[in-house]
Amino acid sequence: MQKSNLILTKTIADLKKKSIEEEKGIWKAIARYLEAPTRHSRVVNLAKIARYSKDNDTIIVPGKVLGGGDLQHKVTIAAFRFSEQAREKIEKQKGNIISFEELMQKNPKGTGIKIIG
Repeated sequence: MQKSNLILTKTIADLKKKSIEEEKGIWKAIARYLEAPTRHSRVVNLAKIARYSKDNDTIIVPGKVLGGGDLQHKVTIAAFRFSEQAREKIEKQKGNIISFEELMQKNPKGTGIKIIG
C-alpha cells in the first residue's frame, strides 16, 4: 500500500538509496520500519531512550518520540516525529533533534547508531 504522506515517502526512498550507496543495512532496516502500516508504527517514550542509551549516543526512532519520562543525559535523536513535550525535554538536556537526512549526511555508514522502537 502506498503511503499518502509525501514527506514519509521521500524519506523512505532516501533511506533505501543510501542503503544501496553505502552498502549498509541499517538504512534499509529503518526504511522497512517506516513502510509498515500505521497501526504498527513505533512510538517510544523518552524513558525508554534514557534506559537504553548513554551520554552522547546517537539514537534512531523509526516513528514518533513522546515525552513520557525524563532524559538525564545528552543524546542525538533522529525520528520521524516528536511530541512538543519530548522536544522540550531533549533540548533541556542539551540534546540534538535531527532528521534522518541530516543523520545520513553526518554518518553515512551508520556506525554507532542505536535503533530504539
